[in-house]
Amino acid sequence: MAAIYLIGLREGLEITLVVSILVAFLVRSGRKPLLRLVWAGVAIAAALSIGAAVLLQVGVARLSFTQQELFEAIASFVAVGFVTWMIFWMRRMARHIGAELRGRLEGAIQVGPVAVAGVAFLAVIREGLETAILFYAAAQGAADSTRPIIGVTLGLLTAVALGWLLYLSAVRIDLGRFFTWTGALLVLVAAGITKYGVHDLQESGVLPGLDDLAFDVSAAFPPDTWYAELLRGMVNFTPAPTVLETVAWLAYGIPVLVLFLNPAGSPASRLEKNTPEPAS
Repeated sequence: MAAIYLIGLREGLEITLVVSILVAFLVRSGRKPLLRLVWAGVAIAAALSIGAAVLLQVGVARLSFTQQELFEAIASFVAVGFVTWMIFWMRRMARHIGAELRGRLEGAIQVGPVAVAGVAFLAVIREGLETAILFYAAAQGAADSTRPIIGVTLGLLTAVALGWLLYLSAVRIDLGRFFTWTGALLVLVAAGITKYGVHDLQESGVLPGLDDLAFDVSAAFPPDTWYAELLRGMVNFTPAPTVLETVAWLAYGIPVLVLFLNPAGSPASRLEKNTPEPAS
């Protein structure tokens, strides 16, 4: 539940920040009547995101065991792609996202009411669908279906509360540091989802080595203990992983975490530093 809470918190805060930027722009520019269009776009995006999550659960339940394993593996790898893209995109765009959204909304106002609702819809639907896929992928290893729902709900509610307090300027947090720390934790979550995807491929027979264990520390980490459950929830730790699962976790987690925490040496970072800021 801790990993899914983190997903809900991180994705939810991104959504609330986007919405708060749009709302603040309309309020400060004296266009409060247009707020209903923004909320309409947000509501439609939220409904479609929830519908996507439900369809994933219902649709997969009708598949055979092998088909379920294959689908869950694909969903895991898609979720990992979303996480990786999201954390690097947010790190790069955090300083400019406000100006970009305000520019899009200003242009939409000139077009018409549908365009205004469309800006809010498009800004939220991407994060909403990401949340649905990430939730589905991360919840596959849960012992029951209740805790993942509680976790993502608590994460989203916490994000809404933080977003509202930030909008009211009641609290001030270092968003750059927040997204750095949560981004690093999400890299570990994504590494666990990668490992789970490989396990699904092994169970479906696509990859070999299901009985080829890398190590077995079940005596030190009994699966029913709270600390083993915490590690499993956060980084998909299992006391007896296969060799391919372990290789997949390390092959994704180590290089991505190094690149994320030390962006100065990456080619993209050097290009960004050498690119002049646009004239205001």
